[in-house]
Amino acid sequence: MQITIVGTGGMARGIATRALAGGHDVTLIGRDKSKAEALAGELGGAAQAGDGVAGDIVVLAVPYAAAADVLDTHRGDIAGKVVVDITNPVDFDTFEPLSLDAGSGAQEIAKAAPEGAHVVKAFNTTFAGTLLDGNVAGHPLDVFLAGDDDAAKATVRQLVEDGGLRAVDAGPLRRARELEALGYLHMVVQQPLDAGFSSTVRVVA
Repeated sequence: MQITIVGTGGMARGIATRALAGGHDVTLIGRDKSKAEALAGELGGAAQAGDGVAGDIVVLAVPYAAAADVLDTHRGDIAGKVVVDITNPVDFDTFEPLSLDAGSGAQEIAKAAPEGAHVVKAFNTTFAGTLLDGNVAGHPLDVFLAGDDDAAKATVRQLVEDGGLRAVDAGPLRRARELEALGYLHMVVQQPLDAGFSSTVRVVA
């Protein structure tokens, strides 16, 4: 598959690493193309910098507050694509979760997305550093998926599993509210656990 990742930060690096490990092509785009070019060069292989959205999946590897601008900027190219929302809607001044009319950031993004785009919540409970290796203490990361379109979720599941991770279907997009709460909880326990954002959330049964 051809994956476009919007963003050039740690999560973009981590998800791109997993996508490349799974044999997929990755295009990185961002406001500063030189950063995208530098990251693509570091990643090597089938990674490249681009100017626009293309391919099968678009990953929004940006803060929640920047997602609306990404949708507006690339609206024509995002229409009809699978859009992966990895965000956790948090006010980083107070480090408190945002209260959103739609119930979750993913649902707000779905409302703002162009017609035909299928939003899937994924990767919001994983940390950038753990995605580089794909595991914590020898256990593959769990990536929880929520979305309303089965074909879109299947596409994201393939991306996750090809990268050596375990996809867990959490249900429809309205379950993104609980996934975002879990993502927030995972962040706030880092300091008391002295985990250094190197932990993972995993279901063991």
